[in-house]
Amino acid sequence: METQDQSTTSSNQQTGPGEIQSSGVIHPSNTTHQDAQPLVAPQMPIPHEHSIPGNGIPAFPNPNDAFTALQQTVYSNGTFPNPGLIIPPNQQMMGLNGSAVSQPTNGNSLSADDIALYDRQLRLWGMEAQQKIQSANIVLITMKALANEIAKNLVLAGIGSLTVVDDQVVTEADLGAQFFLTEEDIGKNRAEAATSRIQKLNPRVRVIADSGSIMTKGASFFRDFDIVIATDLSPTLLAFINTATRLHNRQFYAAGTYGLYGYIFCDLIEHDYVVQRDKPNVPTNIGPETRTRSTITVEYRKEGGKAIEKVQKRELYSTWDLASDTSVLPPEYLKSKRRLKAVTPALSCLRALWAFQQLNNDHFPGHNPQDLQAFTRAATHNHQLLSLPSETLRSEFLRSFLQNVGCEIAPVTAILGGQLAQDVINVRGQKQQPIQNMVVFDGDKMEAEMYPLHPEGNLGRAQLEATSPMMPMALGQVDASQMLPMDQTGLAMPHAAMQ
Repeated sequence: METQDQSTTSSNQQTGPGEIQSSGVIHPSNTTHQDAQPLVAPQMPIPHEHSIPGNGIPAFPNPNDAFTALQQTVYSNGTFPNPGLIIPPNQQMMGLNGSAVSQPTNGNSLSADDIALYDRQLRLWGMEAQQKIQSANIVLITMKALANEIAKNLVLAGIGSLTVVDDQVVTEADLGAQFFLTEEDIGKNRAEAATSRIQKLNPRVRVIADSGSIMTKGASFFRDFDIVIATDLSPTLLAFINTATRLHNRQFYAAGTYGLYGYIFCDLIEHDYVVQRDKPNVPTNIGPETRTRSTITVEYRKEGGKAIEKVQKRELYSTWDLASDTSVLPPEYLKSKRRLKAVTPALSCLRALWAFQQLNNDHFPGHNPQDLQAFTRAATHNHQLLSLPSETLRSEFLRSFLQNVGCEIAPVTAILGGQLAQDVINVRGQKQQPIQNMVVFDGDKMEAEMYPLHPEGNLGRAQLEATSPMMPMALGQVDASQMLPMDQTGLAMPHAAMQ
């Protein structure tokens, strides 16, 4: 039986292609060539007069300077080859263990240029997984610092297309934590300003800017994508988008950062993946492993004189509104005081923040006694609901969390953005266990812990069948202007259709 613990994911885990773990340094996966070393981005002199007024953050005098440095760093770190370097098309590709990388079985082979560009990735996960990645159509909602990191990693990995949706304009505040925007972009649409530089990272990926509001998109909009990634949105919007993705059987990710704290949530509905390993001494049983994970099939084969076990597993998921509100920690946590004490209080604070937003028209708590008291009560309630010890929720942490709300810190967005993008790649390749289902980053501990948060009752597709098909639970007092209008079939429709 697989012993992988899905309770925690360390923030310093090296997880894959070109993941930026800290500002300016790219760490390749620990499964790449041993001679691949981290490389610090080239230093560029930045005159004082080109700093952003008021915050001391440097801005590049040439809009393409920052981008050139990023490209040089990424293509020199031993993980991503430069697109200009092409190997002979008839050269045999060898895997990390010295064996030849298997050819795809679906009849669609990669071109010689693709093999050259994605050489090191192919050695990691093979042709078939790379083809699945290249066929992915992904939509990324809100182009802020976190989305910058996600877009960079996905485009470098070679997805099929990336659609960026954002109706906001670039402001001076955006320049402090983003690397796809410059001072010249102030006043322009954020999606349109960023996509031209995203495209330069990998010309083979189709990058599309959508300057429309996500509020005007009907549920059918999400049907055209394989994966929907929503960043830095209100919990009300996330609940409606997740409902639309469920209706069209699309995989959904939500993520956000609040200064030193942040989260990743995913609803893959029901996701199958394959684990290959040496045949264990104890036979692997078909059936449930945990409440969310089960073994579907087990196959054996001989490879290089070794007995290999191929195990197909399935993970079941819950919707955003259930996981973010009423779900509790699994029994293995409740039975262990040590594990409960180790749970970050950021989880309670995040759920309190989302509850506050739902009751206050998506606004953050203000610096007034009424809001501070309401947030403290909500955090305490969620801490108790999760059965966490009261001594782990201290007033100092509550103060720190609230002080960070509304801020973007580049290293935090790099960690979470890299982890989310890597999970998307793993999900498309179906070769590794995905996130299940909430990751919470605590910048005080520099840890990103994973918590399976699910309600009692059905999971996966059965969860949608057992609940109301369109209205998310526990929305609280919601401003009608923030809701996607519904037509007579129960699907959301654009506001224009209502006129």
